[in-house]
Amino acid sequence: MDSAQLQQLVAEIGEEILARLGRPQNCCATCAQTCTEACAARTQEIIGAGADRVSSCQRVAGAEPGIARLIDHTLLKPEATREQVVALCREARQFGFASVCINPYWVATAAAELAGSAVKVCTVVGFPLGATTTRVKMAETEEAVRSGAQEIDMVINVGALRSGDYDAVKGDIQGVVEVAHRGGALVKTILETALLDDNQKAIACTLAKLAGADFVKTSTGFGPAGATVHDVALMRLTVGPAMGVKAAGGIRTLEDLRRMVEAGATRIGASASVKIVEAAAA
Repeated sequence: MDSAQLQQLVAEIGEEILARLGRPQNCCATCAQTCTEACAARTQEIIGAGADRVSSCQRVAGAEPGIARLIDHTLLKPEATREQVVALCREARQFGFASVCINPYWVATAAAELAGSAVKVCTVVGFPLGATTTRVKMAETEEAVRSGAQEIDMVINVGALRSGDYDAVKGDIQGVVEVAHRGGALVKTILETALLDDNQKAIACTLAKLAGADFVKTSTGFGPAGATVHDVALMRLTVGPAMGVKAAGGIRTLEDLRRMVEAGATRIGASASVKIVEAAAA
């Protein structure tokens, strides 16, 4: 696919996603948690678009015991100490979180602390601005995987995306994906949605999908705003059912988590993880 074809493709996809966002995305007030029966036409539309499984509103309540497995237990503050990272890992073991998400310097420490557990080690690349070069991001990824990272959350080149340099954005993601996948790690692409309009968000999701990323992610947690239900729904609509969507930034309560999952998130980034799972248990 040449540059002109890519430009045309992302433009068409952006327009289509924005058109679809104009349709009702939520259940009606009288749904009574029987979506697949009451909304048969909508269900058939979803299946026709490629979904091989459809969940009703009862999905979130039924997922309560697995809430911890949705969460990347996160500590990305620059002032975080070794003691705090070790405590983070111990909490992740205790509660069974999906991963710990830490800065690259702490990857080896986290890998040692979590050895033998099901908790993954996640780190960040090009963080938090995304404005480093692709070669630097690839080198960061290679070093992180070598040190024990199993998941890479990379920040896209936001400035290139806003400039319309779609080839550069796709190539940037693809470079990280190739290195990560070669080392057995998956990639989540951070869009920093607060800096983008809806069309740019849809285009970024499309480029991430074309580049072979495993997830799209809303935010770094260091931008002007974090995850919103609207953005998660838009991202899910754009990438379809097969790709992961991670909501991160400002998710502090069980209700926040539920709203993001209802909108289509399959992973949650949070530093208030323990508070959330304790609320679920209560």
